[in-house]
Amino acid sequence: MRSFLNTLLLAFSSAIMLAPALAQADGPERLKAFYQNTVGLKAQFKQTVSDAQGRKVQEVTGNMQLQRPGKFRWDYQKPYVQEIVGDGQKVWLYDPELNQVTVRSLSKAIGSSPAAMLAGSKEMEKSFALQDGGNQGGLEWVKATPREKESGFEQIMIGFKGDQLAQMELLDSFGHRTLIEFSQIERNPTLAAQAFRFVPPAGADVVGE
Repeated sequence: MRSFLNTLLLAFSSAIMLAPALAQADGPERLKAFYQNTVGLKAQFKQTVSDAQGRKVQEVTGNMQLQRPGKFRWDYQKPYVQEIVGDGQKVWLYDPELNQVTVRSLSKAIGSSPAAMLAGSKEMEKSFALQDGGNQGGLEWVKATPREKESGFEQIMIGFKGDQLAQMELLDSFGHRTLIEFSQIERNPTLAAQAFRFVPPAGADVVGE
């Protein structure tokens, strides 16, 4: 299950940044408002993964930070510890239990995945078809559908309560559904530059680029 969560890491890191500035705007306008008004974000999250039959197969919690453009950090805390850091050029995944670091270039990791949203509205609209997702469960939803079938995702739904990001739901090509619920969100906080730097621990096995 960790490998499945790792595959989604860029999707999480990008879509978390879609907090709207205009409460009455449609989906595409909400995203444009975000790029104009949001440079950073900080939040706690609860992530639940269900299989194609709707059975819960994993639940994890942690906190995240991001700084546009292209910098982000996800710290998984329970039931296991894991770090995912994007420094603007590379993406680092550190698993302390395995003492292993996986590294990829940010540009290659993005590709046609949902992480294209990190690069800005032009790149985002090139990779995704955007539309309103309507009002469900008391939230206003924005729907992003990958234009390339090979992306591995069927759709991403981002839910807002008023002008506040509340939830994100991802459906992958295997029918797995990942729900992320955000809390204690801080928009445009002061973030330490060190949070987006990663140095492999001594003795760790480094694989990738």
